[in-house]
Amino acid sequence: MTIREPLFGKTYNELLGVVKDLGMPAYSARQIAEWLYKKNVSSPDGMTNLSKKFRNELKKKFAPGTVPWSKENISADGAKKYLFPVSNAEYVETVYIPEQRRKTVCISTQVGCKWGCGFCMTGSQGFRGNLTAGEILNQLASLPEKEEVTNIVYMGMGEPLDNPGEVLKSLDILTSAWGYGMSPRRITVSTIGIMPQMGELLKKSNCRLAISLHSPFEDERLKIMPVEKHHPFKKLLKEIRSFDFENQRRVSIEYVIFRGINHSRDHAAELAKVLNGLKCRVNLIPCHPVPGSRFQEAGPEQMQDFKEALSSKGIPVTIRRSRGRDISAACGQLSTKKP
Repeated sequence: MTIREPLFGKTYNELLGVVKDLGMPAYSARQIAEWLYKKNVSSPDGMTNLSKKFRNELKKKFAPGTVPWSKENISADGAKKYLFPVSNAEYVETVYIPEQRRKTVCISTQVGCKWGCGFCMTGSQGFRGNLTAGEILNQLASLPEKEEVTNIVYMGMGEPLDNPGEVLKSLDILTSAWGYGMSPRRITVSTIGIMPQMGELLKKSNCRLAISLHSPFEDERLKIMPVEKHHPFKKLLKEIRSFDFENQRRVSIEYVIFRGINHSRDHAAELAKVLNGLKCRVNLIPCHPVPGSRFQEAGPEQMQDFKEALSSKGIPVTIRRSRGRDISAACGQLSTKKP
């Protein structure tokens, strides 16, 4: 039995190749893109401005590509977590976060993750596979609240820069005029700092970048994040400084606060030192304890004290409010592995 590949998730250039192979006029590629990404029609049957002959040809060769969610959890704070099926009988989790001025969807790029950060439930699952661009975008296209979404963050399961080709394709589709037409300023890609893929992302996309740091001391960061051994954060920050971050593009530094570990005055002083001169904002994130992890949550007073210590050194800083904690949808809690 021949497995049909999906149309959904293809870029404009890929669609040009599709219509050329089928003997269709070149303008059909833009028509198909409009159906897929502007009108949310993934089946050729619904592409009514294509001839019946070409619709039938598309149906023979291509599957629709969008897949509905299979499970929904709703938090007391209004956040929602959706379970989406992907290839190889696997699943990923997606989080919808409604706020007064924005509606954000947090999407996944991998099933699991290979880096094993000690505070992250996804990392405890291990790496199970990369998502295709279509599977990444399906988390938006098949979201019940898709029409309300104003912002997208690549902060779900997986390390986006370990899947750079499909992530860049998905960003192209999201931000291009022939695709969803979203402003890249409303899309943030979060990474633990994989090089040289990070440089490729900065060159090929104008989306915002978030870097997970969690400690300004190399030895300590290594104990929290094994990636430090392979991609030292000081080298990472040097790379970031070589790029132009004008015109509203900015870098966010993600910093999870662990009780008694990374929120002293020395940490604030060193963090201010290593970030000096970089156009960035530090987001302080509560630690959300996961089964088997040694890391514990700091209290609100400790979070506030660290914020004030950074602010006093001229660092823009925000404490990010925890959302979806009661349904295991908060930072570090996503996983399709049973606890």
